[in-house]
Amino acid sequence: MELNLNGKTEQIQDVQTVADLIGHFDLAVTQVAVELNEELVPRAKFAESILNEGDTVEIVTFVGGG
Repeated sequence: MELNLNGKTEQIQDVQTVADLIGHFDLAVTQVAVELNEELVPRAKFAESILNEGDTVEIVTFVGGG
């Protein structure tokens, strides 16, 4: 599937949902925020948020520091 991911066109295989995409990149669900087609996706909806060819996805990871 072709997605516009963080500003770049990417071919990503075997993903159907936002949860699949996060798993594809081995990211921790609790440490990311996801925007799908300019709308924030609540964590509770990651598994039911279906990705479609050409969707725009922004994934932001949280970094702790001190």
